[in-house]
Amino acid sequence: MKKIAISIGDLNGIGIEIAIRSHEEISKLCEPIYCIDKEMLTQASKLLNLQVPNKMILQNTHKSFVIKPRVVDEKSGAYSFASFKKALQLVQEKKVDAVCTLPIHKEAWSLAGIDYKGHTEYLREFTGEDAIMVLGCEDLYVALFTEHIALKDVAKKINVEKLVEFFTLLYEKMKREKIGVLGLNPHAGDNGVIGSEEVIIESAIEIANSKIGKNIFYGALVPDTAFTPNSLKNHNTIVAMYHDQGLAPLKALYFDESINISISRKIVRTSVDHGTAMDIAYKNAIPNTKSYLNAIKAAVVQSTS
Repeated sequence: MKKIAISIGDLNGIGIEIAIRSHEEISKLCEPIYCIDKEMLTQASKLLNLQVPNKMILQNTHKSFVIKPRVVDEKSGAYSFASFKKALQLVQEKKVDAVCTLPIHKEAWSLAGIDYKGHTEYLREFTGEDAIMVLGCEDLYVALFTEHIALKDVAKKINVEKLVEFFTLLYEKMKREKIGVLGLNPHAGDNGVIGSEEVIIESAIEIANSKIGKNIFYGALVPDTAFTPNSLKNHNTIVAMYHDQGLAPLKALYFDESINISISRKIVRTSVDHGTAMDIAYKNAIPNTKSYLNAIKAAVVQSTS
């Protein structure tokens, strides 16, 4: 059975409740190793009025603090970052096979003086290699060419060399056979009338397909029609040029079941595709655990391939 390190996320948010409620079910899929101290787990379980499940394997992570339900603060941010670092170290030391992350709060990381905008950015530095952010489910995955950058900076990032590198790594790890690539501009540029970035994208597609030896990638697709039912008959994976271009339609279609996968050569990392849900945390609202369970399943599969 695969060992999966669970980065516990922001303890002021919903993640710890999801972990406690799901422990028995995910223990049938893997051996979970939770990056949280016993004191913090006990404190959270008391606040939730939930019993700590039997045989939860814990890893000491960081100095304890007082959990403040539904509050964004620096101590919870520092703890969630330390939990993620511990999980990555366990993979590096070959004590676990993969990492699954529960949600962090980016503002809490910032308050704690952490310069990274999210898990993927730190993963890149930790491994010393690139990592691709892919979100979705088996029915539809969306890979993001650019992520947490201002919209005005996206066009500057589009170049043939980087796109080819992105395409080839994505295919190597995902092995999806028909991948649509969105254009940057409305109407995919209308043959240069609205913009010329699509020429760069199409050149990169041609080179990447040649390197792979078959026609995996195609486009540039018109962004506002690529997610329609007729278009999705032709592809189950899409490359988006920027964050909201891909994630707004994905979340409209598959919000509850989507997950986040970091595609890299050294470490398998999956995650829930939702936030800390500060509005319902510690209210015993019984959160939807489908995304977490799917992320665990993906971690097991990705670490096996």
